[in-house]
Amino acid sequence: MATLNDIGVAAAINILTAFAFFIAFAILRLQPVNDRVYFPKWYLKGLRSSPIKTGGFASKFVNLDFRSYIRFLNWMPQALRMPEPELIDHAGLDSVVYLRIYLLGLKIFFPIACIAFTVMVPVNLTNTTLDNLQNLTFSDIDKLSISNIPNGSSRFWAHICMAYAITFWTCFVLKREYKIIGSMRLQFLASEQRRPDQFTVLVRNIPPDPDESVSELVEHFFKVNHPDYYLTYQAVYFANKLSELVEKRKSCQNWLVYYQNKHSRNPSKKPVIKVGFLGCWGEKVDAVDHYTEKIEGLTRKISAEKETITSSTKSLVPAAFVSFKRRWGAVVCSQTQQSRNPTEWLTEWAPEPRDIYWDNLALPYVHLTIRRLFIAVAFFFLTFFFMIPIAFVQTLANIDGIEKAVPFLKPLIEMKTVKSVIQGFLPGIALKIFLIILPSILMVMSKFEGFISKSSLERRCASRYYMFQFINVFLCSIIAGTALQQLNSFLNQSATEIPKTIGVSIPMKATFFITYVMVDGWAGVAGEILRLKPLIIYHLKNFFLVKTEKDREEAMDPGTIGFNTGEPQIQLYFILGLVYAAVSPILLPFILVFFALAYVVYRHQIINVYNQEYESAGSFWPDVHRRVVIALIVSQLLLMGLLSTKRASRSTPLLFILPVLTIGFHQFCKGRYQPVFVRYPLQDAMVKDTLERMREPNLNLKTFLQNAYSHPVFKEADNLGNEMDAEESPALDRTPDLVPTKRGSRRHHSSGSVETFT
Repeated sequence: MATLNDIGVAAAINILTAFAFFIAFAILRLQPVNDRVYFPKWYLKGLRSSPIKTGGFASKFVNLDFRSYIRFLNWMPQALRMPEPELIDHAGLDSVVYLRIYLLGLKIFFPIACIAFTVMVPVNLTNTTLDNLQNLTFSDIDKLSISNIPNGSSRFWAHICMAYAITFWTCFVLKREYKIIGSMRLQFLASEQRRPDQFTVLVRNIPPDPDESVSELVEHFFKVNHPDYYLTYQAVYFANKLSELVEKRKSCQNWLVYYQNKHSRNPSKKPVIKVGFLGCWGEKVDAVDHYTEKIEGLTRKISAEKETITSSTKSLVPAAFVSFKRRWGAVVCSQTQQSRNPTEWLTEWAPEPRDIYWDNLALPYVHLTIRRLFIAVAFFFLTFFFMIPIAFVQTLANIDGIEKAVPFLKPLIEMKTVKSVIQGFLPGIALKIFLIILPSILMVMSKFEGFISKSSLERRCASRYYMFQFINVFLCSIIAGTALQQLNSFLNQSATEIPKTIGVSIPMKATFFITYVMVDGWAGVAGEILRLKPLIIYHLKNFFLVKTEKDREEAMDPGTIGFNTGEPQIQLYFILGLVYAAVSPILLPFILVFFALAYVVYRHQIINVYNQEYESAGSFWPDVHRRVVIALIVSQLLLMGLLSTKRASRSTPLLFILPVLTIGFHQFCKGRYQPVFVRYPLQDAMVKDTLERMREPNLNLKTFLQNAYSHPVFKEADNLGNEMDAEESPALDRTPDLVPTKRGSRRHHSSGSVETFT
């Protein structure tokens, strides 16, 4: 078990590591050669260019202005200076709402920490229970926890009152934050510029028809059932082969630009390449002519493949993006049942075009349930499999207990310095390493489940990651750690005493979580701002692979917030803080440092680095709220179980009301605030439509929406230009004139129309 000295060693290591990361970042970001690594967002916005340095050759790579190094930490106040409305305009509402999760943690835990150290620490410390217990492994830190209070003590009333204070304060802050963010979302949507997704719904599971193609069926269905507001549709095509051809052409185009630039710098020498395997051998040919010829051939193939896709009904997916003349019409369509059969003509708000995960649109809708059931089973086994390394990590955190159970290991780990490093630093870093590959696995699983937007993929992945963190990192660490830590006690006492030992031992796992918070929440956050991996990759690409300015732009890799990993990780700190606030308050200062440090670091990254792939207007906040409520209920149940093992029979029943009140609070918030995040009010849609008609009476909305939801591969193919004189393929995204149905309109008219459930 980690002692106070071990925690001190771990704190020193992590503080020095974090400080070293900050110093390295402050110096590296000032160098001209690293400008695209630490300020990529401004380059992508076109508001920043490579710094121009006067002087010698070295000034192109190294900042020789020594005065700039004096203010090397000024990035911190700069990160806090941008006001929230300006930050929303700069980075979007998603980024601002994400930052407010850190503020939520500070708002909840700072007052709780003040009360805990004023009341709970003296209550726990002024007892001698641990000193009087035999065969129990503990440290001085554990004397600050509830474990140091004797069974049946009247002091447990203080913990009951603390649980009530934590519950009421957390619910108050959650409600206020839910209301604020809901208002921010409505204001953001009201002031947002016109976007295609405001007028568009995604229609899935379009039923097959023997007489009409999917395109004709969509056209007729919506002209009949939404005659006043239907405007246009865009069919969804299966275009994997076309995508491969376009990617090949882009690669060839990049090489062509590279060799053209190379030839322009030295016109007297034409660049040549070998056409054999990997360009290592074979006939030498003119590089410019070679790639020009390849591009022309690929362009012809692309045109032919595009023609094949658009003319074949087999390429059509039973889904379509349907757009309306008014937002009001899209709201009505997205929130109502379209067919008597509720499994057909399923409508939902269309994600914004850049949010769509196109690969999953081609999946048959009926397969999704089977896929999700399969992934649920796979996730269960994945969680079970990861319990093995988690249990191994706990062996590192409980060396004292291992020494008692296995004495022959004692000489190997008895050195004081080595022991402090192992117990205070190694468990946290080992757990962090084991969790590195997990997000990638969970994202693959989410994609297999068939979600059609990047935002829904990230939210699903975040949900899985949260469950994994709760089961393995939190519960498994407590159970496995307690079993190993008190192994000797379990082997030398009666079965009736084991619950008592567990009740005493669970609060003592705070020392392990302290080391984890310092590794992940202190050094880990500081390492995020250094961007060591993107820095190395950028310079390697810049040296070996970058041929054009487009290559250099792609090499910057600004990344995103990473909601699928970041939010579940934050939720782990909420669980730890709420669970241990009334049990072992010593953990709270470490969590507060994490929230404060992470807020500053991620605010800087959002302003200067991250480039979000989509904008969901903070639609993920209900997930954040729900998980904090779950953490609150878990803390109440664990405290209830803990007190029951300590014979606090008179005070424990008062805790039963807290989970009931918390669940009732959650249901109230769900009914009052959550609809704002899942539906768009008809009233707001009408107001926005009315204002738009007044400001732009001659707006041609059909032109605005015409290619908005065209598959990206078609847009890239269209950007090829008129390099070939081949006849253009049919337009993919225009709305055709009303095509007379081959069967009349018997399917759509209410008279004589009879449909049954299948």
